[in-house]
Amino acid sequence: MTKNIRSANLTRTRLIEAASQVFASLGVQGATTREIARVAGVNEVTLFRHFSSKEQLLKAVIENALALQIEALGHPETWTQNLYIDLRGYAQMYNTMLELQEDLIRTFIGEAKRHPEAAKQVIQEAAQPLNEKLVAYLKSCQKCGTVRTDIDPAPAVDMFLGMLLAGMLCRNAKLKHNSYSCEQYIDTCVDIFVRGISPSSVPIISANGKYEADCY
Repeated sequence: MTKNIRSANLTRTRLIEAASQVFASLGVQGATTREIARVAGVNEVTLFRHFSSKEQLLKAVIENALALQIEALGHPETWTQNLYIDLRGYAQMYNTMLELQEDLIRTFIGEAKRHPEAAKQVIQEAAQPLNEKLVAYLKSCQKCGTVRTDIDPAPAVDMFLGMLLAGMLCRNAKLKHNSYSCEQYIDTCVDIFVRGISPSSVPIISANGKYEADCY
């Protein structure tokens, strides 16, 4: 029984990896279960034993890409409750995921308007746990007094993740020669974001590790 479970898990992993490649190269519309099965080295019948549809495979691909971030956010005891330290660590981890999944992300963005409604819903559902956990973290910080209570955490999270996504897209597209590094970009994003959501009475730890008084 254990051997069968291990074999099934390996097949599922191969299917998810193959689907990620096919979605990245052909897009959501162009990808077919037949092609995904071929790349995974299995037949379509095997694919459908694991996933009932292409949309379910798409959801699994996105969940797999976000797994590390969701897992990290699922353990509140690992957070220091220092906004700068926590969000900088998260930003570095999120940026690593963006870099690894760049082709897939660019494909999703490029054909966003052509995604069928079912695919759009699947993408939103797969990414929702990540947003919810980061929103929950900011809400807990509001209760502790380290985040302004007049800030809505949901759009704040979208803005924060959007800055990181934009940085990866522009940096790797080489739209222009930047004089700053990826680390400097992340530090700046986190610094601006933390200053924007922190009460004026809360000291902020900067990129160089020193505490600075916030100014408004």
